[in-house]
Amino acid sequence: MRDKERESGPTLSRRSMLMAAAASLAVPGAARAQDSWPPVFEAGRSQFTVVRPRALMPQLRLQNVHGKDVIVTAKPGHITLVNFWATWCAACKLDLPMLASLAASRSDRPDIVAICTDSKDLRKIRAFLGGLAVQNLACYVDAYGAAAEASSATFSLVGMPITYLVGTSGRVEGYIAGAPDWLSPAGARLLQFYREQG
Repeated sequence: MRDKERESGPTLSRRSMLMAAAASLAVPGAARAQDSWPPVFEAGRSQFTVVRPRALMPQLRLQNVHGKDVIVTAKPGHITLVNFWATWCAACKLDLPMLASLAASRSDRPDIVAICTDSKDLRKIRAFLGGLAVQNLACYVDAYGAAAEASSATFSLVGMPITYLVGTSGRVEGYIAGAPDWLSPAGARLLQFYREQG
C-alpha cells in the first residue's frame, strides 16, 4: 500500500505542478485582455457598451442655440462625448446638468457636444435649457439634419438621452444611454481608460 501511495504521490504532485504552471502562464494574458477592455460604467438599467467596428466621428454641421452655424469635429488627442437629447426627454433634465458639471470640473475634462434632436425652434430649446444649470455646456441644434444623418450611420439613437464616447484617435468607442454620473469614480475610470488608449 505504501508503495502505491508513493507512486501516486509524485504523479499527483507533477500534475498539480503542471496545472499551477499553466495557470500562472494564463494569468498575465488574462490580465492583458482585461486591461484592454473598458471598466464597467452604468446608469440605471444601462451600461457603457463598446461598439465595433470603430467608425471615425464624422464632421457635424450644426447651429448653436443662438442660430450661428458651427462645424463640430473630434479633436485629435482629446476625448469627445457626443450627447443626443430632446426637449420632451425627462432624463435629459438630469443628464445635461451632469454633463455641464463635467465640462466645468477639471483641466483634463473631455470635449462635450450636446445636440438637440427633436426641435429646430431655438426659442423652445433656449427655454428648455434656461430651466437647467447648463451654462458650461456647448449645446447645439441639428438644424440641417447632419446629426440625424450621422446617427443613422455612426450614432445609433437606441435611447434618449444617449452619449457616445469618441476616443483620442477620433473613433467612436461606445455609448451609454440614460443619465450616468460622469463625476463618479466609475465615470472617471472610464474616461481615464480611453485617455490612455491613445
